[in-house]
Amino acid sequence: MIRTNRKLPSLARRLIRLTPTHKIWILTSVQCLLVPVAFCCALALQQGASNWTAAFEKNWVYLPFLLLVDVSLNYMFGLNRLKLKDFEGDAILRSLVVSLGLGLCSYALSKLSSEGLRGNIHVVFALLHFITGLVTRRTLLAVLQQIYRSSNVVSRIAIYGAGRTGMTLERELRNRPGLMVHAFIDDNAALAGANVNGLQVYAGVHSKKLIDKYKINRVILAMPSVSVDKQTYLIDRLTKLGLEVQTLPSFAQLLGGDALMSKLIPAGPAALLQREALDDRLVTGCSAYRNANILITGGGGSIGLELCRQVLICRPKKLVLFELSELALYNAEAEMRVLAAQIGCEIVPILGTICDSLHIRDVLDRHQIDVVLHAAAYKHVPLVEANARVGLANNALGTAVLARAARDAQVKRFVLVSSDKAVRPGNLMGASKRLAELVVQDLAARSGRTVYSIVRFGNVMGSSGSVIPKFQEQIERGGPVTLTDKDVTRYFMTIPEASRLVLVAGSLGDGGEVYVLDMGKPIRIYDLAHRMIEAAGYTLRDEATPEGDIQIVTTGLRPGEKLHEELMVRTGAQTTAHPKIIRVREDHLSELETAAMLRDLREAVEEGDENAAISIVVKAVREYDPQSLPDTAPQLVAARAREQADLTGREGKPTTR
Repeated sequence: MIRTNRKLPSLARRLIRLTPTHKIWILTSVQCLLVPVAFCCALALQQGASNWTAAFEKNWVYLPFLLLVDVSLNYMFGLNRLKLKDFEGDAILRSLVVSLGLGLCSYALSKLSSEGLRGNIHVVFALLHFITGLVTRRTLLAVLQQIYRSSNVVSRIAIYGAGRTGMTLERELRNRPGLMVHAFIDDNAALAGANVNGLQVYAGVHSKKLIDKYKINRVILAMPSVSVDKQTYLIDRLTKLGLEVQTLPSFAQLLGGDALMSKLIPAGPAALLQREALDDRLVTGCSAYRNANILITGGGGSIGLELCRQVLICRPKKLVLFELSELALYNAEAEMRVLAAQIGCEIVPILGTICDSLHIRDVLDRHQIDVVLHAAAYKHVPLVEANARVGLANNALGTAVLARAARDAQVKRFVLVSSDKAVRPGNLMGASKRLAELVVQDLAARSGRTVYSIVRFGNVMGSSGSVIPKFQEQIERGGPVTLTDKDVTRYFMTIPEASRLVLVAGSLGDGGEVYVLDMGKPIRIYDLAHRMIEAAGYTLRDEATPEGDIQIVTTGLRPGEKLHEELMVRTGAQTTAHPKIIRVREDHLSELETAAMLRDLREAVEEGDENAAISIVVKAVREYDPQSLPDTAPQLVAARAREQADLTGREGKPTTR
């Protein structure tokens, strides 16, 4: 990250803090000084060193007019707003036009005076103005770069990868204040010692030498097609050298043609989440999935797809991808066939909805499913809030259809992927997930062959609709970055971390447990946004730094949104064989209450009565506190409060109601 060291030389501090307006005024002043300098030099060349002063005394009245023309032309052609780094190509041509314009102006002025300048002095003046302008800009750029290099203001960068992506990235970085690219690194021996974009290419084996020579503090991996293993190796090697490492996404994510800088992300969760990454191996739990027929619902979603990738490590016999979205299923199947070909696992893509009981039962029977990993759900809070009937039908009733069908098909294991939003839910999405948990808990309490378990965790980095891709898009557009409240916190994991722990937890269950993933400390979303802005090479614009690049704007909490999420309703959690997985047992409905709730909810959904459906949710999910209750809900809330009072004094044991 780019930070200004307080021990910097005063000149460097002042330069880095200059606002764009100050820089324009300074550059305009320098450009104005070039007019009298070029004018005097032209007189000296024409009149000789001894006579030029007399000629100047006769013709100095031209200077105010020439200065006015110079300022006007520079403003018209935008040269006073052009950064020193950008002065090339078209900018040089515009500068030549300005100089020729000054020459024509001096010629026109000379015609108005009987003692005006004669001969070719106007051409000489124009050429000298053009040449001194080029030399001055190049000199200023060299001086500034030297000041930056000798200070800690800049982030000293090496780009790993001297291909087309690396070259494009280097050109973008030239225009960023506080960033300085010193060299390329590439493992292609043929490129070692070559010159790319004016920078030397070093072999990968000599990267330590390069880092010491230029005092590199950041390396950007500009190799979007490199294998995961190679990227992991490079990240590990470079971070051990004390470097900040950033990566670019895959080629598929770069096809949009947007600026590469805004797509930079820190390498590994430690950079954004400020913690160490979890073990990246699925070392336990594989026996539950080896040689099994596995059904993964929502197999094309962010969590479902990663579950597919991770479970293949355990070498299942068959992997059935069940997905509502045709496009997501198509993409997931294409990827899984490539991965599964190496282990001989059969991949079966099935398009459908979990609410279709006949279809679900046919899939379970036809493919003799042993394990169900249920990740299909509508999870976006505002959308479920605005589409309550559909959200409840899918998340709650769909889970009931699937879980009961799994029991009837004598599936060995059923794992529900739940959410921290199911804990004391403040929104309908969280309440619908809690209903799904209650359904699974009820079946677990009276199931014979099938082992039901629930795995609950918070936000995952990079999932669809999560804040991280949203922030990246906003940074690409130049901001502002929006969040609902400055004090909002959330638990975070990477998608691979969460998926591995889901598989491990699913193998531990004896029936009815709620497994909570230890996600470390909650992350303040404002701090996360700040880190992402800096990781993309920008600076934060706020009251302390009004000259910064991107602003963070708060929009206010949405209906049903909480400042802080929880992972457990009850205390008294138990440890498990895995240090990052916690077991809890929580209260649930009785068999009769569950059956009545599902019957009433199904009727309300089929009749399209959202008020009735929400009232049923309020009654069933004791902790649900919706922002906007239907007319019948206040009585339900009062009754629930009396019921809660009756429960006071009970021991902290799981109960049914």
